[in-house]
Amino acid sequence: MKKSIIIGAIVIALGFLIALGPQYLFKVCAPHGGTFTLCHWTARAELGMGMIIAALGICLIVFNDPKTQIGITIGILLISIMVIGFPYALIGGCKGSEMACRKIAFPALAIEGSILLVYSIIVVVFSEMKKPS
Repeated sequence: MKKSIIIGAIVIALGFLIALGPQYLFKVCAPHGGTFTLCHWTARAELGMGMIIAALGICLIVFNDPKTQIGITIGILLISIMVIGFPYALIGGCKGSEMACRKIAFPALAIEGSILLVYSIIVVVFSEMKKPS
């Protein structure tokens, strides 16, 4: 029980970092000439993904059934792939490599998404190894 609270809290924190990081901590580029850039829309998509991750972190704390936790973890795994994919493949950002989104925001999102991805893979693999033959 204590382990699920700690892991859930870490997932919630990473979810909020993904959601609010591009908005407040490692900001994406400001609108140019009244139009929004691609990185603005990437940040908006990450806001939604981060909130879903935080909600799944709460579910990890609330639901203690091992099969339910595996299902929640698989959901986190799939969403973490999208977190990594939005800045680099799905939506993208500014073209210039010196832009704030490319220098700070996107690498931070990639690190946060990668942490969740690796965590999820480890949990799923080890739960599969624990099953009796």
